[in-house]
Amino acid sequence: MTNIKDLAKRAGVSVTTVSRVLNHHPYVSEAKRIKVERAIDETGYLQNMNAVHLSKGKTNVIGVILPFLDHPYFAQVLIGISEKAQAKGQTLMLFPTNYDAEKEQEALLMLRQKQLDGVIVCSRVTPLHVLEDYVQYGPIVLLEQRKSDQFSSVFVDHQDVFNQALEYLYQKGHRNIGYTIYRRNGTHSKVREETYRAFLARHDLPFNKDYCFDGALYLEDSIDVLTKLMKLEPSPTALLITSDQVAAGFLIHAKAFGLTIPEECAVIGLNDEPIAKALKLTTIHIPLKAMGEALLDQVLSPHRENRPFDITLIERQTV
Repeated sequence: MTNIKDLAKRAGVSVTTVSRVLNHHPYVSEAKRIKVERAIDETGYLQNMNAVHLSKGKTNVIGVILPFLDHPYFAQVLIGISEKAQAKGQTLMLFPTNYDAEKEQEALLMLRQKQLDGVIVCSRVTPLHVLEDYVQYGPIVLLEQRKSDQFSSVFVDHQDVFNQALEYLYQKGHRNIGYTIYRRNGTHSKVREETYRAFLARHDLPFNKDYCFDGALYLEDSIDVLTKLMKLEPSPTALLITSDQVAAGFLIHAKAFGLTIPEECAVIGLNDEPIAKALKLTTIHIPLKAMGEALLDQVLSPHRENRPFDITLIERQTV
């Protein structure tokens, strides 16, 4: 039976190059990719491997659906998944989707075709009821607060995250408090809005729709947040920024907008990424790497489990 070394010899490339093509790695030249694909077609390698997988009942390959590879939040989760996968003898196949439902569907189809043993979903746009149609083909584990007998999940309580941060700012004397999100229709975003509105009602504070700044995910997005904030009257005296990257950019660019931190606007970040410590950013610590390790453990487990992780408020110098 043809193996990877045979493919490499036939295509005139290295074994590493063949492995990259088989795993859909982006950093392969088009010329080499064509050579490998031709060798695969000529030898029927994929069909042979599928037969092996079906006979053994497993592939030792886990699919990981995540929207971005270059954001520190998902990078830290992926480090945890990757290190545990290596220790468990598993191979990962990544599906960076940019929140494209069709790309998420690719992983689910591979699960149905027995090309993956399971799928880890780090963030999604695919509706839950669609995912439920695929659990019959293998385990699907979610990185979100979802207590269901259909899925295992790993999560932090985002209601608790928001409550802790908002109450902390309130105790510090702030009443005009805003927050940032990336997607208004995201699962966590909906929980955050509900928690924010409940906080305002609890303290008899008015709701201002302009105090929610969306589209904020990367450091450079902070400029848009600052631009909008400076046009508001009254403007928020405190912001809960749901990405340390955006919070870092906010701190870096605030001076150019004539805004002093924390005197004129206090800032709390989220995740406790390395940049938060460097900039002395007050933030909420989320154990992302440990959560990634738990995701891999769960996708390999025959038992379904919903596992919460604790958060910690890290006080520094921006409130």
